[in-house]
Amino acid sequence: MFRVTEEVRFCYGHRLLDYEGPCARIHGHNARVEIELSSPTLDRKGFVADFFDIEKAGKDWILAQFDHRLILREDDPVIPFLKQAGEAFVTLPVNPSAENFAKLIFDHLRGHGVPVTAVSFYETDTAVATYDER
Repeated sequence: MFRVTEEVRFCYGHRLLDYEGPCARIHGHNARVEIELSSPTLDRKGFVADFFDIEKAGKDWILAQFDHRLILREDDPVIPFLKQAGEAFVTLPVNPSAENFAKLIFDHLRGHGVPVTAVSFYETDTAVATYDER
């Protein structure tokens, strides 16, 4: 099996609702995302996939959506205050956890025809969540 991985790094802020602990407060991370594609064969160019295509569908979208953004669950009670202050933020229907980020990115790539097999979302250098098709 051949496997290729494209890496994306970005900064974001978030907080987790329904959670007791420090991550219930707004805070930030330097995230690293690994997008993995696998294939038993290579195409005529000798590729599993062109890294440029992975970057266009994955990295460009991730950076446009999440880089240097505050990511909140859509029912976060701080949202009205952010709106009133004119602050930018992004909402998700789920908590912005590493697990949910991994699945969200996986689903986006699959929806755009990228034959992704796994997405690993590193919230920190030592904390990683992976979503794959297994």
